[in-house]
Amino acid sequence: MTKIQKSEESYIKNIFESISKDYDLMNDLITFKYHSKWKKEIVMIAKEDNPKVILDIATGTGDIAINLSKLKDSQIIGVDISEKMLDVAVDKIRKMNITNITFELSKAEKLKYKNNFFDLISIGYGVRNFEDLINGLKESYRVLKKNGKLIILETSVPSNFLIKYLYLIFTSIYVPLISFIFTKNIKAYNYLLDSTKEFPNEKEFKKILSSVGFKNIESKRKFFGISTIYILTK
Repeated sequence: MTKIQKSEESYIKNIFESISKDYDLMNDLITFKYHSKWKKEIVMIAKEDNPKVILDIATGTGDIAINLSKLKDSQIIGVDISEKMLDVAVDKIRKMNITNITFELSKAEKLKYKNNFFDLISIGYGVRNFEDLINGLKESYRVLKKNGKLIILETSVPSNFLIKYLYLIFTSIYVPLISFIFTKNIKAYNYLLDSTKEFPNEKEFKKILSSVGFKNIESKRKFFGISTIYILTK
């Protein structure tokens, strides 16, 4: 799954527009709030290199950008394709009085920034919804400084056969149920669940990252492999 057709691109944007108000709650319910812990881990990994200029792609409601804003002397730009998601993010930082984050509308495949501009790039639960996975990653590579890090947090299907089987059964029942109870938007969350199943597995995704030019690629499986953190260097 590397390319999304134009009509599907609009569909995906509409999906995120439709779930913007419920997105944080559903993340808590789907991951049992573990996503907050994993997003904080991104900051701990980033802190090792003391990055100053940071890009958070597919920033959504801004959780990762907000966490990264705690890094000393950092300036963060968060980009997303959904205006409504960014509206939630802007409201968050206004209430928290955070002044070192700027949010902008942008596609991952068409970043307006100069080559070798950012010390660090983060992408949380976003790469599987890129219009074009390869070109989106190439753009991240382009705007990242040499020896800069890209940190990706993405959902994944566990590789262990038994855990994978239990995961698929559980999510096929649990996600539609809670999406109906809390949002009445089963279609949107079924799409997000399906996109997880269709995304390249850990081994395949590492090959894709390597083909783009990234090196020193590490992966850290979370909660039996339902999410994975990828750490890579330009």
